[in-house]
Amino acid sequence: MQKQKFKNRAGVYIKQATGYFAFIPENLPPTPSVLMDRELTRLLSDADRALGRLDGVATVLPNPDLFVAMYIKQEAVYSSQIEGTQSTLEDVLEHEAEALKQGRPEDVAEVMNYIRAMNYGIDRLRKLPLSLRLIREIHAELLKNVRGGERNEMLKALDNFEKFLHDKESLPVLIHCGLAHEQFETIHPFLDENGRIGRLLITFLLCERNILHRPLLYLSLFLKMHRLEYYERLMRVRNEGNWEQWLKFFLKGIYSASQTATETARAILKLRDNHRDVVFQMGGMSANALKLLDHLFHKPIVSIKSAQTVMDVSYNTASTIIQQMAEAGIINEITGKQRYRLFRYDKYINLFHQQTMPDYSDENQSGNGEE
Repeated sequence: MQKQKFKNRAGVYIKQATGYFAFIPENLPPTPSVLMDRELTRLLSDADRALGRLDGVATVLPNPDLFVAMYIKQEAVYSSQIEGTQSTLEDVLEHEAEALKQGRPEDVAEVMNYIRAMNYGIDRLRKLPLSLRLIREIHAELLKNVRGGERNEMLKALDNFEKFLHDKESLPVLIHCGLAHEQFETIHPFLDENGRIGRLLITFLLCERNILHRPLLYLSLFLKMHRLEYYERLMRVRNEGNWEQWLKFFLKGIYSASQTATETARAILKLRDNHRDVVFQMGGMSANALKLLDHLFHKPIVSIKSAQTVMDVSYNTASTIIQQMAEAGIINEITGKQRYRLFRYDKYINLFHQQTMPDYSDENQSGNGEE
């Protein structure tokens, strides 16, 4: 193998015996250090404040775990779509309600694996630090019943990457997260699922550092909307060593995703309060109806039978409560059948469909940040 002359602070391209070039990353943190110019410093400050607001909203959610579940499902859909999966949020919700139409069983399996991997990783972080061991465990969850495998290359780079994950003192947390995400994507340790694992790492790092107490921040919608720039920024790190421009893009994503998640959380709280007021008018059945309403924030498609289980009531009582909630406009029947009917909490689901990313450049930036 012949080392090439084009080496930069991110790594070096080395010619392989086959004639192809492999990129071998330098150890993190970069040398020379990340240049914290005025723009990068401001972007870091804005992203930190936006994350703080999001975490603050999470602390007042009445049952955070119920709301988190829907965030995770939406993130799973967007992250999987970046990788070419076609499944939608409706596919996932219908799969959970055992009502998935014919069409995309493989796609849905991949998304459901992502949801399981995220939940598994968050649970394991309570007992295990973010490490290669945990990354491999999460990867195994992603690959259950689908394709994939592991590469055995760049072990030295992975060893340094793990040491960098454990370094909690050298850099601001968000700078650390941005560097770690790019480095993982560059190392590309698995045959498949590197992109999804790399995006999961961001949320896991923020939760491990107690920046977020609930996993409510997900970048995949932002990255999907700016997909070409996302890949371009990653490649410019490898080809030019331009860590600073990648970090500026990354911090814009953190800011935008935090703003969107905060607005969604507030809208959820408002919707919940409004619909609880409606349910309270149901008299003697309101206590059970409130149980069902809370359940809908976790699984917003239900049948009468599943509602019966949630409320622990008779089938007829469950049917009556479902009908009253439908008449009140809280839920909608979606099958048009007389039997095996399903009801969907459309107003809640629509809050996730209406998510948009604020245009950071218009709101906070002057210039395009290019050097």
